[in-house]
Amino acid sequence: MLPRIGISVGDLAGIGPEIIYKTFLDQRLLKFCTPVVYGTATVLFDDFPADATHEPLTFRQVREAADIAPGKHNAVTCWDEDFTLTPGQPSQASGTAARQSLLAAARDLKAGLLDALVTAPISKENTQADDFRYPGHTEFLTTFFEAKESLMLLASEDLRVATVTGHIPLKDVPSRVTRELLTTKLRILVNSLKQDFGIEKPRVAVLGLNPHAGENGLLGTEEAAVVTPVLQQFQQEGHLVFGPFPADGYFGTGQFRQFDATLSLYHDQGLIPFKTLAFERGVNFTAGLPVIRTSPDHGTAYGLAGQYKADATSFREALYMACDLVRKRKALAEIKPLVPGPAPRGGRHE
Repeated sequence: MLPRIGISVGDLAGIGPEIIYKTFLDQRLLKFCTPVVYGTATVLFDDFPADATHEPLTFRQVREAADIAPGKHNAVTCWDEDFTLTPGQPSQASGTAARQSLLAAARDLKAGLLDALVTAPISKENTQADDFRYPGHTEFLTTFFEAKESLMLLASEDLRVATVTGHIPLKDVPSRVTRELLTTKLRILVNSLKQDFGIEKPRVAVLGLNPHAGENGLLGTEEAAVVTPVLQQFQQEGHLVFGPFPADGYFGTGQFRQFDATLSLYHDQGLIPFKTLAFERGVNFTAGLPVIRTSPDHGTAYGLAGQYKADATSFREALYMACDLVRKRKALAEIKPLVPGPAPRGGRHE
């Protein structure tokens, strides 16, 4: 059965609809998944130019995900209102549509009508409402799916970077990076590398918080007080975790290539080097959830909206990863542990 991939449309004033449209112009994708876009196809895609090199892109509009057709482009109606959109200019209408699309897709994912969710970019400010007080997709989905914690994990072909803290002010980072939180995030990362990426014995690097990883206490004590004790605990458990590394030299010298993943301690420490090295093909994956969610690694790009110049590579990679993760998790769930029975009397197991 083809994986059913739900797609929330993001802020309609941004490039979300365009990168979705460009991705699904390639009809070959229907051999790998059943796409389910949450929004009205006429509002989303009617203004895009015809493409002489591809077949016309049409969507089967339905009211409920239970009515989607396998192997077809599907769109689930999330709003009936008519509204005017101006590319590059977020509005109350575009924020409301983004919120309604995400909420509808998340409900269907929780109900088992979808196998994974790919989210197009939202404006964190423009999406806020009485029923949506979250700084981003990650925080909303963590709460919605009742996960104790989750992990923002950016991934490309040869680079994976996760963050201990996410969308919080920089001044709050030192107090939030505790041994407990670092332990939780590192455990999620190790487990995800095994479960989702098939790495049996992952090698993980952890960055320091301060310049030069604290310089033995001269520039800060968080490394000695928080990071090193957690790493020692994991090493005693047999995990291949190393650090803390100074972030600048770690990325500048290419040391990251020696590891399967890097755990940064705050948002920009990890995302700036990741997006510098892998921006167009990077994927944002939320590890630690009971469901699969991916997204492109960029934002709404209001400055590009309406020009038909947006690069859909990152969104396409997010779709590929979602499909791969669905298959990997299903295969893992089908593997039954071999539990040896009791040895025959007078004998033993060979």
